[in-house]
Amino acid sequence: MAAALASRATVGLALRSAALVKALSTSTATPSHTVIDSENTTKLRRKKKKNLFEVAQFLPNWGIGYKLAKSHWRDVSYQLTKINLYKDGRHGKAWGIRYKAGLQVTNDPVKLSGVNKHGWRYIPESNEKNTTVRKVSEQSLT
Repeated sequence: MAAALASRATVGLALRSAALVKALSTSTATPSHTVIDSENTTKLRRKKKKNLFEVAQFLPNWGIGYKLAKSHWRDVSYQLTKINLYKDGRHGKAWGIRYKAGLQVTNDPVKLSGVNKHGWRYIPESNEKNTTVRKVSEQSLT
């Protein structure tokens, strides 16, 4: 009986050591694959989409006077005229003048819907137009 137990223990030990050797031999080849995978994941990482206030906070005067639009909108944008922030600084209400295909649709500011949803972007050409208008008006004054 003791001999049977000893032979079982030896067989069990041999199987465990074989599994350990197999695991160690395959683990030495995987770090090179892991490094490649970690490089690819950093390249494939998505940009975090931002709500209107997260975009506007980096613009001068919280984006008042700048054009913003949702990323999936094609020809529609809003020029911000008023922002009402909540205490956390990431949520609130906003009003703006609507533009469609670059042309102003209304003169009166309209409350923007979906400002707390993600997917807003800044339209850089709106700033270029403002600086061009300022330069022309300065030249005409002098």
